[in-house]
Formats: sequence, structure tokens, C-alpha cells
Amino acid sequence: MGYASGVAKQAKPRAKQKKAARRIRPVRWLMRWTLRLVLLAIVLVLLVVIAHSRLNPTLTYYMWSEEQRLGEIDRHWVGIDNVAPVMGRSIVAAEDANFCTHWGFDMDAIRAALEDGGRRGGSTITQQVVKNVYLWHGRSYGRKALEALLTPLVETFWSKRRILEVYMNVAEFDEGIFGVEAAARHYFGVGPHKLTPLQAARLAAVLPAPQSWSASQPSAYVQRRTGSIMDGAATIAADGRATCFETGG
Repeated sequence: MGYASGVAKQAKPRAKQKKAARRIRPVRWLMRWTLRLVLLAIVLVLLVVIAHSRLNPTLTYYMWSEEQRLGEIDRHWVGIDNVAPVMGRSIVAAEDANFCTHWGFDMDAIRAALEDGGRRGGSTITQQVVKNVYLWHGRSYGRKALEALLTPLVETFWSKRRILEVYMNVAEFDEGIFGVEAAARHYFGVGPHKLTPLQAARLAAVLPAPQSWSASQPSAYVQRRTGSIMDGAATIAADGRATCFETGG
């Protein structure tokens, strides 16, 4: 009896341990699969970013939402070789003068934006490409966090020339007008390869507020901004800051 009683007493703690292990196992299972899903998501994002270094992005979320709202949009992809070089210089002068020298974030522009109370934008062309191609518009900490994670990936796997090419094809230049090809024909009735320095500067000038400003009927402010962009584009060409996207570097 004594031996049997001792065995029974030992069996009870073991049974309790097994029950506890069964209670813990679902948590471990959930953690394991959560980690697997996170790793899978990271791999998929990497593959998509790498693929877009060669393959053109399809309809973006913002384009799709505007198409639903407006009924139709105008967009036609054009390679950077078929765009007047002054267009690229004008975009860089207007949106990101240090495009060739930063790694996706322009710390000087960010500091200036913070000192200005957030009234001016500090986003680089790379950040805007990430937002336009992979994310959504609007101010939120969640979007900004994802943008901060994706921007270095794009800088790592894409050339500066590719980043600018994608930007000029997904940027909005008027309500429902996406990309420099559609914008050149919409505003000036010419192909993007025939854009003059003035026309290119006007297109670049409306980028911060494409649904409010017009490149063909510019306000006094847009005219002043156009002149500044033309000067900036000429300076960028002269001091070598266009090399990274005009030579494929």
C-alpha cells in the first residue's frame, strides 16, 4: 500500500505539469506562427521592392482611389530616356535638391521642417516614391513608420535614376493626371521629350498642390516658383548634382 500510495502522489504532480504544458503550448504555437508570418511579410516586401527596381509598378492605391472617385484617370508610363533631361533636373530642384547626396532622408530638410513647425515638407523624392507606390496618402504615425522602414530598402536596391523615373511616372500633376507623359500632353499638348525648360519648371512647380495649382494657367506664386526652379535646375546641371540620375549612377 505504501509503495502504491507514493507512486500515486508522484503521478499527481506530473499530471499537473502536463496540463500546464498543454496550456502553454498554444501560446508558443501562436508566437511561432506570428514570427513566421512576420518573416514571410519581410521577404515578400523585399521581393517586391527588388522586382520594382526593374519592373514598372502597376496601378497604385492612390491612383485606384482617384479612379473610383473621378471615374477615370490619365496615366501613361514613359521611360526616363524618353523625357527631356531638364524635366528630371526641374523635379529635383523643386522637390529634393540634395537627391544625389542623401541616402533617402535629407536630415537638413527634416531639421528645417521641424524648426518651421511642420509647415514645410521635409520628404525626399525617395520617400514620396515609397508613399505613392506602396502606401497611402494622409498624415499618420503608422504610415510614416512604414515609410521610414521602406525608404532605405528602395535606396539600397534601386538606382537614383530609377527612383526619379518611377517618381515622374506616379506623381500627380493635376486632378486625375498622373505621370509626366500625361501631364505634358494635358497642359502643353507635347510629348515629354519635347518639354522646354519653362514647361518642365511649371510642371515641377505644381507638384506640392497639383489639384490647386495649374501649370498652363499659373498663379503669381506658381510663376515665381517656376523662375526659382528654372534657376535651380540650371545650377544642378552646372555643379554636377544631376550626375546620379542622368548617367544612371
